[in-house]
Amino acid sequence: MTASTDVHIDGFAEPGYGAVADAFAANFDRGELGASCALHVDGQLVVDLWGGTADPVSGRPWDRDTVAIVFSVSKGVSSICAHLLVQRGLLDLDALVTDHWPEYGAAGKDETTVGMVMSHQSGLTVVDGPVTFEDLADPAGMAARLAAQEPLFEPGSDHLYQAITFSWTLGEIVRRVTGKTVGAMVADELTGPLGLDLWIGLPDEIEPRVAPIQPPDVDPALIALVLPEGGLGWRALTLNGLLPSTVAGPGTGINDPVVHRVQLPAANGITNARSLSRLYANVIGEVDGHPRLLEPETIAAASVVRSEGNQWGEPYLGASWGAGFMRPFARQPMLGGSSFGHDGAGGSIAFADPERGAAFSHVLNQMLVTAEQDVRTAALMAALHTCLD
Repeated sequence: MTASTDVHIDGFAEPGYGAVADAFAANFDRGELGASCALHVDGQLVVDLWGGTADPVSGRPWDRDTVAIVFSVSKGVSSICAHLLVQRGLLDLDALVTDHWPEYGAAGKDETTVGMVMSHQSGLTVVDGPVTFEDLADPAGMAARLAAQEPLFEPGSDHLYQAITFSWTLGEIVRRVTGKTVGAMVADELTGPLGLDLWIGLPDEIEPRVAPIQPPDVDPALIALVLPEGGLGWRALTLNGLLPSTVAGPGTGINDPVVHRVQLPAANGITNARSLSRLYANVIGEVDGHPRLLEPETIAAASVVRSEGNQWGEPYLGASWGAGFMRPFARQPMLGGSSFGHDGAGGSIAFADPERGAAFSHVLNQMLVTAEQDVRTAALMAALHTCLD
């Protein structure tokens, strides 16, 4: 299988799903560098593709075992863990955070519910003060800082995306309930039992398989205009300047192995499309003899839209949020209807659509920045509609 740019593509698409393979191949003419793409339907893997270049410096190709950081796609994985706890009766979306984490009630946050945290209504979008790499390795310490911090707005009155702080708000709730970090819960309940290539906190032996993220080809002056240094967006995405504004660089930012090893459940999950598609397929149904992870009523409660529209202090529309999951909206419609999941900075995405019995993921290493839907995602969604509808 070869793209029109002579990029080698491997894997398979079952009969009836050739449109997805064609769109995946054509994406290498739309700015793709290296990527994987997978689709499960009714628990069966019907598309599993990979190709292109994993590392443009060494020329290493993207092969079957290549993995990459998927940025905020990680939030969907973390939310699956949280809803497993809800399903077991250990967590309640409408319960106060302080029921599990008493210190969180400081500075006017005592009425914050778990659902508010998961739908970006906490008001804790940024961390006050400097952040170091040593701080990233101390999630309990970061959580304690946020617990003492005053929110930007009254929790529940508005919403503003927690790009990275979600790691320590939801992450600490999970730790208080289970005694485990989100990364440990992912390893124990998802990666191991389901046989996934999926980590939040990367083992050192997996590092050679990681495809470095390539930052978008954008004029630094434009980045400075959109993310002025010191502004809320800049503080949220860079952790007050710890990470570069482009998020990634050669061996720096999100490409630093130090960042791979720490646990950022909001932002540094490392995986491939096959594993994410398998995970979401197992969320909505049985796969290879493994029973479904979340019951229909759990998914229904998780999918109720809790926040949408203009974000606090911003003139443009944000996403549509259930409890931790992104729901279809203009920039990221997924398959519409019952779809739920999460995308990530630069283009990666993973979601399920229970009405169609489908689970899909696209993982990539070349970031594109656009105010509209990523052209690569749009092409793949059109192909999915062709095959599934």
